[in-house]
Amino acid sequence: MAAEVETEGAEGAAPAKGGRKRLFIIIGAALIAVLLIGGVLYFVVGIGKSKDAANTASASGAAAVPDSFIFNLPELTVNLNTGGQTQSFMKVTVALEVADQATMTQIQPRIAKVIDAFQVYLRELRPSDLQGSAGIYRLKEELLRRVNIAVAPAQVQAILFKEILVQ
Repeated sequence: MAAEVETEGAEGAAPAKGGRKRLFIIIGAALIAVLLIGGVLYFVVGIGKSKDAANTASASGAAAVPDSFIFNLPELTVNLNTGGQTQSFMKVTVALEVADQATMTQIQPRIAKVIDAFQVYLRELRPSDLQGSAGIYRLKEELLRRVNIAVAPAQVQAILFKEILVQ
């Protein structure tokens, strides 16, 4: 009987050791999974970023983008070319985007040339030339080309439409 007790005790201890080993493996795997999820949230989502780190990142991003200056032109109202049919008007307000203050001071004395170039071009447009986004894009590109010719050697970066009205 003593031999039987020892074998029962040995068999009872073996499952307990295997159960503890399995328990340690499960707890270890769960701990690793929690650490991995926490690491992903920390680095990818940014839960761990402080406000100072976020402000530094936004400030460095803002420093990378060059500043530009906006030069507003007066409102232009022109007759469109309708071929003698009914009259059609276009009212447009344009702003010029330039790289720096020095370019803006170079452009100011030449504004009369810019407005003249715009007036001559706009008077030859037909209402059908301004149809859709493609028509407005072509208008923007042509005005940019004409303004850069008028203010050379200075360069305008972009034409910005503030208002376009065709009647």
